[in-house]
Amino acid sequence: MDQVSGVLKKIVGGSLVKQILAGIVAGVGLALVAPDAAVSAGLLGEIFVAALKAVAPILVFVIVLASIANQKTGDNTNMRTIILLYLVGTFMAALTAVGMSFLMPTTLTLVATDISISPPKGIGQVLHTLLFKIIDNPVNALSTGNFIGILAWALALGFFFKNSGEHVKSLLNDISGAVSGVVKLVIRFAPVGIFGLVSQTIATTGFSAFAGYGQLLEVLLGSMLIIALIVNPIIVFVMTRKNPYPLVFTCLRESGVTAFFTRSSAANIPVNMELCKRLKLHEDTYSVSIPLGATINMAGAAITITVLSLAAAHTLGIEVDMATALLLSLVASLSACGASGVAGGSLLLIPLACGLFGVPNEIAMQVVAVGFIIGVIQDSAETGLNSSTDVLFTAAADKSVVLDGSVLCGEPVKVKVG
Repeated sequence: MDQVSGVLKKIVGGSLVKQILAGIVAGVGLALVAPDAAVSAGLLGEIFVAALKAVAPILVFVIVLASIANQKTGDNTNMRTIILLYLVGTFMAALTAVGMSFLMPTTLTLVATDISISPPKGIGQVLHTLLFKIIDNPVNALSTGNFIGILAWALALGFFFKNSGEHVKSLLNDISGAVSGVVKLVIRFAPVGIFGLVSQTIATTGFSAFAGYGQLLEVLLGSMLIIALIVNPIIVFVMTRKNPYPLVFTCLRESGVTAFFTRSSAANIPVNMELCKRLKLHEDTYSVSIPLGATINMAGAAITITVLSLAAAHTLGIEVDMATALLLSLVASLSACGASGVAGGSLLLIPLACGLFGVPNEIAMQVVAVGFIIGVIQDSAETGLNSSTDVLFTAAADKSVVLDGSVLCGEPVKVKVG
């Protein structure tokens, strides 16, 4: 009995990253050896993602409310700086995608599609949708996972709760701690969930399903790698004047891996919250910046919108001048901020960007279909970049904190910021 208890303690207290990597390897192995069983194992992944999506709305609502209510007058949460970093990072991603698309012009073999979706008809419609998300009914916002509405209500209620008694604030903190405990429990099952997601994905799509879209994936993934490993580190260095790569790799490893397989920035909010806590960031900052980042920090989405829109233009032989390309970068950045934090959210905004070049909507919808075909790789990489950058920019802006020897998932790392 003691041996069983010791094994359980070792599993629970062990490195989550190592366990996730083991889950990935096991998932690939099961898919290759027993494809039918691997497809069935996908249920574990679906349950894990569903659990994350279930706890994320209430987590964001309670933690943001409690943080604002307990915030002391004069506290510096660096939110203006973080929002600026989000916007700059997203615009730089769109510019990078333009450059890569010009260096490697890509044409598509368009396919017919009967996917029934309703993309926005203009940037005004995107802003209109965002506005009505803000004033959504709080119960509906929680039940549908509308994080813009959840944030708005949490901020408003938190502001008025600042004038309440200490016993009320203490109760809010206790509720926040209880919800965080539930989230930690869900996250401990990440290795099992990712095992299911990987095994099902490999069993159903294989490794050769994307060969026909090789160059398109090269441009997409190449742009995302440039942002993750060059542009974002430069931004962090400008902010901190320190070597950015320990922090960059920590965020990619701890947040990006999970986001890659869940393919949902919203579902990865609990993971990012836990990482920020391990990094010992200011809770009043990350409790707001992380859910906000899941809705507006969309570098990967900006890359996807830009690359696929330019691919459509190249396919039709449309000449794109530099001025139009810059306008596309701006439109892609603004549109990406309105992309939903769920799998495939950015693809619905491609027709909006294609409209800049006069691409017919019928062709634009076929480009969207191509996006769904490569989505297993494209959307996973996009979400991994988006979500890991939420933590990266939050940490970079938190100059009052020195991250040195923080314990991340059971492993000591040395990260110095600020």
